[in-house]
Amino acid sequence: MTNLETLEGRRDASGGYKVDVARGERIGRVSSEWFSRPDDERYLSLSELYASVKTRAERSRTRMVESAAIRVEAHRDGPETLALVLPDAEAPVAPTHWSFGQLASLVSAPAAYLRQLPAPLAGINLQYGLTSHRADQIKTLETEDGRTELRAVTGPDYGRIYDHELVTAVQKIAGNGTGDTRWKVPGTLDWSSGVYNPIVDITKDTTTLYASDRDVFLFLVDDMNPIEAGKLPDGSPDLYFRGFYCWNSEVGAKTLGIASFYLRAVCQNRNLWGVEDFQEISIRHSKYAANRFAREAAPALTRFADSSPRPFIEGIRAARERIVARSDDDRTDFLRKRGFSKAETARIIETVLVEEGRPPESVFDFVQGITAVARSKPQQDARLDMEGKAKKLLERAA
Repeated sequence: MTNLETLEGRRDASGGYKVDVARGERIGRVSSEWFSRPDDERYLSLSELYASVKTRAERSRTRMVESAAIRVEAHRDGPETLALVLPDAEAPVAPTHWSFGQLASLVSAPAAYLRQLPAPLAGINLQYGLTSHRADQIKTLETEDGRTELRAVTGPDYGRIYDHELVTAVQKIAGNGTGDTRWKVPGTLDWSSGVYNPIVDITKDTTTLYASDRDVFLFLVDDMNPIEAGKLPDGSPDLYFRGFYCWNSEVGAKTLGIASFYLRAVCQNRNLWGVEDFQEISIRHSKYAANRFAREAAPALTRFADSSPRPFIEGIRAARERIVARSDDDRTDFLRKRGFSKAETARIIETVLVEEGRPPESVFDFVQGITAVARSKPQQDARLDMEGKAKKLLERAA
């Protein structure tokens, strides 16, 4: 069996396989999404998700209007019940929480303060801002769903990429996201045994396919086909699988982005463990965003899905084989010359000694020690700085 083949023989009776999550990075982005999404934002398949965001787009329209020509109407208490009369509109539109904030920002008014005012007073303040503010062209996104909602207010050069366009790009490689292709909703790590089971029922609690009125977020893995990239200290294989997550907001709440990586496990809370070779691209919704998506992001996703893991495996092997320290002085010098403090240097060396049963010698040893210490940093900037140094070491070795 070569390193590039599916390691069927490594699975236990439950269909899972042993992993070492003490190595590599821990990434909490997917876990944050998992914690924050209510049930109505969770989908059990890509087709279900696509149908929702595509139908929403079909009920939507965009147009350009003069900001000074917008008229504000207040009917009931509470600023979020304000209605907006747009030029040439057949009926008033109701701003969503998000678009109300965008509109307030346009006239430099504090949205949080306006929301606390009675509707008539909030309407007067917003109307004053719109009529006294320098007249600007703005782009609206209006959606009909029983009533007409104003979902977004952006600048005229906002390059909208619809949520369903990203979902379509993912469907091209992942089908329904439920196992009909290599790419699927992830399994779960059993902490008691250290076994990762790729086969779990897709429920509202386990799914990693999300969409709200302002964004989409999708996380899928190729965890039925683990790859071996070297050995653990006990001689067992160090197993990884591929994963990616992507996100978008058609209303301007965030950029479009795709992150790809190799990882060793996903836990029940959807934290990513043992992550290596993390790569990320993002595209702002500027004037030519749609062209960049077609030219860069969608093809990058396809390339990752179809690519061989050989470069990753060979990079890990090169890092394992490159010996850079054979004495305590070598180890200290190697780390101090790369910007680590005296205390950090001691912790990195001690961490490898505890986890591997020997002091670090190869680039890979140092990378694992650095990332392990980085995970314990409470400050995000310090953690990211250490992880960045580890990534550079691994890239140079490869």
